[in-house]
Amino acid sequence: MLLQQVNEELAGVVEQARHSLVRISNGSGGNGAGTIWHPQGLIVTNAHVVAQYSGRGVAVSHSLNVTLPDARTLPAQVLAFDPERDLAALSVIADDLPTIELGASRPPEPGEWVMAVGHPWGVEGAVTGGIVIGMITGLPDFPNNPHDWIAVGAHMRPGHSGGPLVDVQGRLVGINTMIAGPDVGFAIPLHAVKAFLKRELTR
Repeated sequence: MLLQQVNEELAGVVEQARHSLVRISNGSGGNGAGTIWHPQGLIVTNAHVVAQYSGRGVAVSHSLNVTLPDARTLPAQVLAFDPERDLAALSVIADDLPTIELGASRPPEPGEWVMAVGHPWGVEGAVTGGIVIGMITGLPDFPNNPHDWIAVGAHMRPGHSGGPLVDVQGRLVGINTMIAGPDVGFAIPLHAVKAFLKRELTR
C-alpha cells in the first residue's frame, strides 16, 4: 500500500510538471524542451536548444516554434541568450499559460530525489528520476566554465535539454542542460536562472 501511494504521488508530481512543459523546434531538425515561466508567454530553455552552429560560430535560430501543452504550435522570439550559462528566454504570443511552481532558491542537497522532464528521443513528456549527487563548478567537457551546476544521478537523454528538473513536490529546482555518461546529468540551478532573467530582462 505504501509503494502504491508513493507511485501515485510521484505520478501526480510528473503530471503537474508536464502542464508547463513545451517542445521547442529550432528549424534545423533539432528539438528540445522548455518551461513556461510566466503566463503571458515567457519560456525558459537552454541556449543550445535555440542555437544554430556554423563555421562562423554560434547564432540564434530565426525559425523557432514552440508547441504548448494544449498542442498549439506558435512562433517564438528569443528575448535573451547566454551560451556560457546555456540559458535562453523565449516569448510566444499567448495568455493564461500554465506556469511551473518555483522551489527554494537554494540548490537541492545531495541525496534529494529529483525528476527531469522533457522529450527524449521524441517521447513527449517523458520523465527520469534520480538523486542529487551534488554541486559542481564547471562541466566535464568545459572545465574552465566558472559556473555552478547540479549533478544528478539520472538517466537523461537528448530531448531532456531545456526541460524542468523538479523536486518531489513538482517545484522547479533547475533546468536540464547536458549528460555525461549513461547515468549522470547536469542542470542549471534555479538561483542562476533567476539571476539570468533579472539581468537580461530588466535592462
